[in-house]
Amino acid sequence: MTISTPDLCDAHEQEVSVLEPLFANYGGREAFGGEIVTVKCFEDNSLVKEQLAQPGHGRVLVVDGGGSLRRALLGDMIAESAVRQGWSGVVIYGAVRDVDALAALELGVQALGVIPLKTEKRGLGDLNVPLRFAGVDIRPGQYLYTDNNGIIISAKPLI
Repeated sequence: MTISTPDLCDAHEQEVSVLEPLFANYGGREAFGGEIVTVKCFEDNSLVKEQLAQPGHGRVLVVDGGGSLRRALLGDMIAESAVRQGWSGVVIYGAVRDVDALAALELGVQALGVIPLKTEKRGLGDLNVPLRFAGVDIRPGQYLYTDNNGIIISAKPLI
């Protein structure tokens, strides 16, 4: 699947929402997309780890980490699990770590920034709830597409 967010925006301008340009690529797959699964958590990646250990079927995990850059919600071990389970990618409104290892994996990873500190696992967070960040409402079951030009959300598959 070839993804060009400018082309998708041109073809489906009335059907897409575009996230504010806050994110950077950290994964080995720069363009990715798929159906959205959501996690809302704050400095606790228990649900991120749990979800990425489940079969991904080409989906995208969208994580609202509250924009925190104090703890990494994704690192190399969880990302390796996501690759084994067939996830297309992860978008994190927060931080990641192990970026050299992430860049070597066949997984899309977009996040706000990097920090070497891991989270505490307290089992806190919400799965498949509506999110709002970067100026866009994001719901489970919608579709996300991203490349080096940005991140877009659609209610239906565009590719």
